[in-house]
Amino acid sequence: MSSTTAPVAPAPALAPKPTGTPTGTTVAGRERKPGQVPVVWLALLAAPVAAGANAPVLILPDMARSLGVGTATVTWLVTAFAWGMAAGTPLLAALLRRRGFQPLLRLSTALVLGGTALVAVAPWLPVALAGRVAQSLGGAGLVAAAMNLAGSARRMGVISSGFGVLGAAGPLLGATLTDAVSWRLAFGVSAVAVLAVPAVARYTRGTKPGGGGFDARGAALLIALATSLILLPTTPLPALAAALLTGTLLTRHIRRRPGGFIPVQLLRSPLFLISAALGGALSTTYFTLLFTVPSLLRDRADWSKGAIGTGQLVTLLTASALSWLLAANAARMGRTAVRVVLVTVGAAAIVTAVFATSGPLLLLAAGAAAFTATGANATLSMHAATATPDAQRPTAIGLFALSYQLGGAFGPAIATLLVLG
Repeated sequence: MSSTTAPVAPAPALAPKPTGTPTGTTVAGRERKPGQVPVVWLALLAAPVAAGANAPVLILPDMARSLGVGTATVTWLVTAFAWGMAAGTPLLAALLRRRGFQPLLRLSTALVLGGTALVAVAPWLPVALAGRVAQSLGGAGLVAAAMNLAGSARRMGVISSGFGVLGAAGPLLGATLTDAVSWRLAFGVSAVAVLAVPAVARYTRGTKPGGGGFDARGAALLIALATSLILLPTTPLPALAAALLTGTLLTRHIRRRPGGFIPVQLLRSPLFLISAALGGALSTTYFTLLFTVPSLLRDRADWSKGAIGTGQLVTLLTASALSWLLAANAARMGRTAVRVVLVTVGAAAIVTAVFATSGPLLLLAAGAAAFTATGANATLSMHAATATPDAQRPTAIGLFALSYQLGGAFGPAIATLLVLG
């Protein structure tokens, strides 16, 4: 997710307890052997998705020329990736709950590698879009696995900071690879995540799936609603009509099946709702500024592409480090204090971006937005996970990640309306 990223963007207490606990530790209702996956493997499993998501930030014109479309049109590659992360996270979290980690890791690896190969040879935008969707669906599965194995805010902070670091490096890395080889190579960086799959698979081999039925109707309605919301900035009236229709159908379905794909217990939890809504809002702010600030730096401060990429890298790396400090101290601060920090800094980022005319202030706005989005992913996801019993925590994490990843779709669309269009 981007610092996403979301990436996927796109966290929690489902990991086994630390080594040394008695036998019988559980993962979302599934027994497994004691021992945690080393957090470095979890960061490697999830963070490259953020680099892949943010790689297009500085190379949209290059991509547009290569595919023979306009710059505003080529942003659909960004939106498609965000849609795949948003839709894929709850779906693959459901797969994790029913089938366990091994099938999830295998499917996600196949999607990432297949999508990367498709983007590498795509001659037209529609083919490239299909490849990006496959990449993002696979990335969503890898992120879901990492989040469910985190186990603490501190470990989740490491994963989110990894998102932030590679998300920060994504724009400059994408520009460098594009100048040296091709923008297609820049889109392949997310495939680095599969290097962590063998190690994570080895640690999770003892887990057992939770089983249970799959609410296909609920899943389809949720994806339809998410798709409608993602299209709101670009096709407002049709998307609004579709969102109202699917929202109504989904509400009726949840009433008929309260324990289905979206458990009614979560929707009645203020802790979950506040965490998901705030995470989505901060993610939207971050992704909007991520794609807007480079244009503002060119227009308002006359910075070169290299200066913009370097400035963003330093700023976002700093923001990622600070977000880890927030995550590491979140338990001591308390939920209310964490929310106050996130909301205050997020609002300051928006105001600064609107009125600033100097390069350093614009970078400060981008850094503040990155701090809040990365910090929200690390802390609010933990809050959301505690709003439900252990057996439903993969679902809670998946739905929180859906809300967060929607920001990865809204942000570029809003940036297109404000600046790129």
